[in-house]
Amino acid sequence: MSSAEIRHHQESVTINASTDSIYDLVSDITRTGEWSPVCTRCWWEDDVTAGQVGAWFTGRNELPHRTWETRSQVVAAERGREFAWVVGGDRVRWGYTLAPAGTGTTLTESWDFLPGGIALFEQKFGDDAPAQIADRTRQALDGIPRTLAAIKRIAESGTSDDRS
Repeated sequence: MSSAEIRHHQESVTINASTDSIYDLVSDITRTGEWSPVCTRCWWEDDVTAGQVGAWFTGRNELPHRTWETRSQVVAAERGREFAWVVGGDRVRWGYTLAPAGTGTTLTESWDFLPGGIALFEQKFGDDAPAQIADRTRQALDGIPRTLAAIKRIAESGTSDDRS
């Protein structure tokens, strides 16, 4: 597999809530554990810059066979339009884009396995890199619709401002 290859996937859901309220929900990374099937918890490195482009946060991820933490940097933070971050500086880009849809919002979650991530996997896993990359790709493909469904449920339940 070429390190220049980029993997990409995205899916959308329409939510009966405003773009600003959905943005406020998904950009609060401390709530990620409420909707992510893998990331159980996130925290900002510096509360002063929290939610702004350039801010760093750490995420704790758990699967039955392993637990790990990642460090990510916010690369887009435009209220009501887009919130995105890159894991490890150059490995994976995750993001949400928002667009008005009648009285609601179309929320799109996207995932890009970047060349830096692919190169890291090739270096770290050698001949097993394609299988490891395929595994991470399956996790994204399975996780995105589950994440979107949970965000929709939370936003439409009227608890988007409550802490669970």
